[in-house]
Amino acid sequence: MSQIRGIFVTGTDTAVGKTIVTAALSAALRTDGMNIGIWKPVQSGALLGSGTTDAELLLKYTGINELPQIVATYSFEAPLTPLLAAKEAGVSFELHNLVVAGTELLMRYESLIIEGAGGVAVPLTSDYLVADFIRELQIPALIVARSGLGTINHTLLTISYLKQHSIPIIGFIFNDGVEIDKHDDPSIATNAALIERYSGITFLGQFPHLKGEITSKLLINAAREHIRLPFIKEILVEQAVKVRCES
Repeated sequence: MSQIRGIFVTGTDTAVGKTIVTAALSAALRTDGMNIGIWKPVQSGALLGSGTTDAELLLKYTGINELPQIVATYSFEAPLTPLLAAKEAGVSFELHNLVVAGTELLMRYESLIIEGAGGVAVPLTSDYLVADFIRELQIPALIVARSGLGTINHTLLTISYLKQHSIPIIGFIFNDGVEIDKHDDPSIATNAALIERYSGITFLGQFPHLKGEITSKLLINAAREHIRLPFIKEILVEQAVKVRCES
């Protein structure tokens, strides 16, 4: 079985903007000439065909020509953690099934940007959490977090949990999913620096609140302006070269 190449985008919580950041990174890197694919192993809250699932939004925003059911290995209607959503749908799966699906998808791409479900301690199966899945994939994690008050605690806890599971972390990104008045929340000016200080993990940028219709062009421009794309690109290139040398 081929080793998975790519990065795993996880969050400090649900609804922190993982999908937007995943789409922006993927679209921008593809525009730079990288053969990047996207993968949403498990999603819940809506079924494919609704147009609102993470997998469908990722395809829309990146312009990648894949079937949604290929990008999303498992989709469940119930807005529950994957473990409970799968049980409600009468479906059972193991980590091995997910890894195989990712390996097959990777055959068409140099690397995958993988979006997780919720945070790192979300129950994925009856025996494993999301962090266990990331460790099984043997790829580094990229953390998406809110930028405002409370994010220091949430982000440091996420970093600590990943480190406990021996998962490398390439950095963290703040996402301003809603427009923030920095005068009302002065913590925004210092949160990133304090997280870097206490964790030793690199801050890779603050993705802005986007107004109006979200398009690939808008996401690409925002990623280039606000995210350290060359840093992420270098990690993916080095990873791909290492895997090729070992195979």
